[in-house]
Amino acid sequence: MTESELADSITDDEARQLMKTYRRDALPASAIARAIAYAIEQPADVDVNELVVRPTAQLA
Repeated sequence: MTESELADSITDDEARQLMKTYRRDALPASAIARAIAYAIEQPADVDVNELVVRPTAQLA
């Protein structure tokens, strides 16, 4: 999961707190950007066709 402003826009207080707790280990958008940069920076003879990105604190 990736950080976003979603939890800030939830009007129900209990649901907003649950979402913030659920997303406490979320990756920053910059981590996703680095993963995408890695994939597209590979040479033409390298095909990155699948990429799994998750925070190390989050269990699968």
